[in-house]
Amino acid sequence: MKQFHNFINGEFVATSKTFENRAPADNHVIGLVHEAGQAEVDAAVKAARAAMNGEWGKMSVVKRVELLNAVADEINNRFDEFLAAELADTGKPHSLASHIDIPRGAANFKIFADIIKNAPTESFQMTTPDGGTAISYGVRVPLGVVAVVCPWNLPLLLMTWKVGPALACGNAVIVKPSEETPATATLLGEVMNKVGIPKGVYNVVHGFGPNSAGEFLTKHPDVDGITFTGETRTGEAIMAAAAKGVRPVSFELGGKNAAVVFADADFDKAIAGVTRSVFENCGQVCLGTERVYVQRPIFDKFVKALKEKAEALKIGPSDMPGVGMGPLISAEHKEKVLSYYQKAKAEGANVVTGGGTPTMEGKYAEGHYVQPTIWTGLPETSPIIREEIFGPCCHIAPFDTEEEAIALANDTPYGLATSIWTTDISVATRMANAIHVGLCWINSWFLRDLRTPFGGSKGSGIGREGGVHSLEFYTDLRNVMIKI
Repeated sequence: MKQFHNFINGEFVATSKTFENRAPADNHVIGLVHEAGQAEVDAAVKAARAAMNGEWGKMSVVKRVELLNAVADEINNRFDEFLAAELADTGKPHSLASHIDIPRGAANFKIFADIIKNAPTESFQMTTPDGGTAISYGVRVPLGVVAVVCPWNLPLLLMTWKVGPALACGNAVIVKPSEETPATATLLGEVMNKVGIPKGVYNVVHGFGPNSAGEFLTKHPDVDGITFTGETRTGEAIMAAAAKGVRPVSFELGGKNAAVVFADADFDKAIAGVTRSVFENCGQVCLGTERVYVQRPIFDKFVKALKEKAEALKIGPSDMPGVGMGPLISAEHKEKVLSYYQKAKAEGANVVTGGGTPTMEGKYAEGHYVQPTIWTGLPETSPIIREEIFGPCCHIAPFDTEEEAIALANDTPYGLATSIWTTDISVATRMANAIHVGLCWINSWFLRDLRTPFGGSKGSGIGREGGVHSLEFYTDLRNVMIKI
């Protein structure tokens, strides 16, 4: 039986309390995860603090950059091992994990190594009241000990998106991966030791949220800041914990993202883009689309075309040739998604396609598969349109005017992302300015330049990460004034 241990101060640490890690594809037990208690969290925070006061805290930027590049290289050297771990934990298609999750997971270390190496700070010269001169300049120092609480949908990518800049800025981290996906965070501990990252710089504690590792970590008084990706309610709980001690937070939270398709859009590209944004990773993408608004002249044509795309998706495990959609992450999440499928039917939705579970054969009958699903006909007040489902589904509604589309897109407590499909650049720019989101794509989806700001508005988050914007959270900017 595979064992997933905590990683504390450069050592793998077992505990007496374990829980099962099950594969979404067929529900078999991958291994046992060792749950961290208060003692293990205390030890991890103590190790991180010692690293900040020791070799790591005194290390030059040049040396840190060298080590982070070595981390990226070692992930790539062990690409197949990381890929196998991610596929087992998530069940996502091989093509998706091999092209996005693992390469981006490694690249996050190199990208932020380059950014910290070249990040400037401001400098000013002024005349003092006595007629002399003074020079002031900015100095960036590490935030300190950072708690990194990670989701299960892109485990390695979203974890290194935070750990990469945190370490580049000179912080030490304690990672709390999702209980559903412990493998790659644990495996990264081996990489840290192999390349010579000092002990205590990177730590991993496994467990759950309330009364477990998540709560113990986020409430720990010696944690200097908390970064989290996940659902909004959990973010609210973490933010309340962080209020004690007035500790900074950086959150990317839930979304109920809209796609807006105008009649003049390149139809084939819009269909391809919306298909991907609704169904990729079985709809388990924070940036994914669950609300689609289509201008009335092409509404029926669009619904028909998206139905054909959904029904053409091959559902199955990651190693199945040609698979386009894998399972949901867990039995619990499958139950949640299916409850929305049932609710949509009860509310009188027109089920264009899907709405249930596919027939799977053999051991895969125990997997957490659901059908890609499209609805029409529900009012904007429906929970199907108001609440984040996080599954492979969307509701499509018609609109007539640009103003109506803006109102529909903005009618949500969330504000993470949107995509606009039109060939009219004036319409596109007006829409981008008017829709209250952190990320807006024009005629694309999930196209990312990692130097640009990333994060949500309203109930979808607080703060921005990416490029130099990550430095705003992972460092303290101090002012030094010299009177000459």
